[in-house]
Amino acid sequence: MPGKLAPARHAGLPPAPVRKLLWAVDAALTPASPVSDIAELTDAATAAVRAGDGHVLSTDHVIFPNGAVTLVLILAESHLAIHTWPEENLIALDLFSCGAIAADRVVAELVSSLRLAGPQVRQMERGGAPGR
Repeated sequence: MPGKLAPARHAGLPPAPVRKLLWAVDAALTPASPVSDIAELTDAATAAVRAGDGHVLSTDHVIFPNGAVTLVLILAESHLAIHTWPEENLIALDLFSCGAIAADRVVAELVSSLRLAGPQVRQMERGGAPGR
């Protein structure tokens, strides 16, 4: 399947070095978590990205037979993936940012809007050359 061309944001300018971070969040679902409704989950994820000044280019999802969901948002700033395991009461959020996005705000908005319990947030810098 052919990909989509992302719009140029700074045409004609040389690329500036960009800090690349992976934000990994593990949390518990609550009875109020709207993760079984894919439209509501997509709306919450899109609103969180926008709250962090990010730009959603595309979305896709899969709903598994057990009700688990994988939702992926392709961002101008990289991507957001949401994975649920209802049988384990678990949700995992992976936000990879390599652009001007307030990733901390996106994560905070997701935790709040999805009404998650006990979130554990980790950050990992990516993109350094091995041995550096």
